[in-house]
Amino acid sequence: MTDAAAVPEPASALSQDELNRLTDQLIEKLKTVYDPEIPVDIYELGLIYKVDVSDDKDVAIEMTLTAPGCPVAGEMPGWVKDAVLEIPDLKSCTVDLVFDPPWDSSRMSDEAKLQLNMF
Repeated sequence: MTDAAAVPEPASALSQDELNRLTDQLIEKLKTVYDPEIPVDIYELGLIYKVDVSDDKDVAIEMTLTAPGCPVAGEMPGWVKDAVLEIPDLKSCTVDLVFDPPWDSSRMSDEAKLQLNMF
């Protein structure tokens, strides 16, 4: 029987500096995508649930919508993918819509709440 603590973690191909730079670029690009019915970007609305970047620079995003019946549900993942792929050196991007947990206004940033007069 082997001790799991004795097994070294594989080293990431991305340095912490590179990961920080990519994180900043991803946030910048996500903030360019807006819900057409709400004048706030999807990042500040809290619609982005998860972003994973592989060592090979493949990006996987899980996002939701303010409502499952959103009229742009079929289009918004493509908008997100197109925005993210503007970042140089990324290999690919997949965007999956998820509805668990359901979105609610508590996921919004203070900036978004201020813009929408929700304080």
